[in-house]
Amino acid sequence: MKRFVTLCAAVGAGFMMTSFALAIEPQFALPDATQPGSEPVYMRGTMAAYFADAEKKSDGETKKEEKPMHEETAAAASSCGGESNSCANEAPSCGEAAGCGSAVGGGTCFCENWGTLCCVDNTWPFCCCCKPGDPWKLQKELTPCCKDVTYGGWFAFGFYTNNDPFSVTDNDLLSFWDRPNELNLDQAWFYVEKLAKSDGCNWACGYRFDLVYGVDAQKTQAFGNSGYPNPQGYDNSWDNGAYGWALPQAYAEFAKGDWDIKAGHFFTPLGYEVVPATGNFFYSHSFTMFNSEPFTHTGVLSTYKASSCVTYYLGWTLGWDTGFDQFGSGDNFLGGFAVQLNDSTKYTYLCTAGDLGWRGNGYSHSNVLDLTLSKKWEYVLQSDLVSTDANANGSTTDALSYGVNNYLFYTINDCWKWGTRAEWYRTNQVTGQMTSFNEVATGLNYKVNANFVVRPEVKFNWTGADQAYSNATGGADFNQTLFGMDAIYTF
Repeated sequence: MKRFVTLCAAVGAGFMMTSFALAIEPQFALPDATQPGSEPVYMRGTMAAYFADAEKKSDGETKKEEKPMHEETAAAASSCGGESNSCANEAPSCGEAAGCGSAVGGGTCFCENWGTLCCVDNTWPFCCCCKPGDPWKLQKELTPCCKDVTYGGWFAFGFYTNNDPFSVTDNDLLSFWDRPNELNLDQAWFYVEKLAKSDGCNWACGYRFDLVYGVDAQKTQAFGNSGYPNPQGYDNSWDNGAYGWALPQAYAEFAKGDWDIKAGHFFTPLGYEVVPATGNFFYSHSFTMFNSEPFTHTGVLSTYKASSCVTYYLGWTLGWDTGFDQFGSGDNFLGGFAVQLNDSTKYTYLCTAGDLGWRGNGYSHSNVLDLTLSKKWEYVLQSDLVSTDANANGSTTDALSYGVNNYLFYTINDCWKWGTRAEWYRTNQVTGQMTSFNEVATGLNYKVNANFVVRPEVKFNWTGADQAYSNATGGADFNQTLFGMDAIYTF
């Protein structure tokens, strides 16, 4: 293997610095105006963290989080090298007078209400009565006495105006948005789970299964199984036109003390965005997430919580996106660490290295820096890199891609949240040479009640190599403005 010449941690440290340095290169300019039981345990710190409080309060217990990046929000109570500052000034309520230029939130000191946008918070419809209430849960209706095993799910419906790159024809599976101008059932999701709850001295066992139907299902099937690009995985044969079924997770869990081990088929811990609709702020997905990260693995992943501030991840899998199968000699390392730098800052590094199956031999990593700036503001910086030898499709060109994603979120109140994503993505896998692609998405999350969320957004895509993209894709236009909106009902 050409690129894997040292230990993954050492290589990752070097690439980490490289990835953050790359953030200087993009020049983000607006595109031309004429031109996109428990709460599911893989949720991350965007919409998940925003809407999780009501769930926890209603259940009377703290949920266990599996995803390394966002096991807890950066502002969770802990003492990891920083002291919390306080401000005497509090943000005014909706009915109190406060202008946009007033010193709301305590001036320059760092406090929970820093950066309050009173001209937004006090404007209709955001200042209207906001009482999401308690969520309705199917499990509480059917089996109210069942405590160890939890189950539930959601329905997600959506509409968007055009294919999101790099999709060029309807239902080509090259983007989550590949079936435009129709009301789609994106995800009908059901999960059942038993958490492994150890007393610290003895091993405890648990499990989790996820089943999904909809137009998103085919994107999270075991498409990395033997036979790619025409895989014959156990869930690939369940398709029904543009709709399909998938079993993205089916694993056993073992826990003892500070150790937690998953064995089976599970979602990747890499990156920031996830496949489940309930785990993301945006309806659309970044180019980086869809094209430079695995969705699922088959193998073993262990988690060791060394302290309240440091968690390590160590695992082995059969390559990217396999489901109880091995593509060729797929055999790769999966691991990394997460560090709570202080009460408001968390950094996570994760990598895969080795034979990645259908992606060839190589290395990938993701860096996620999550900053809770105040009770109102959250900023996330993500940087990914993928470098592989000639891939399993028979390409003679080594694959290289990297990207930088910026997320900025503003919590208006318990019902409304605003967010923006700005991405620069660079790859040689589209036009045959290194080409930069950009997108900016902005939108709102409106929580109608504790079970129902609506997510409208506008997405701008543009590239300076639109002609090269058009030539490579048979005439597709990359520079476009897209609108999308979906609704999610959890149960």
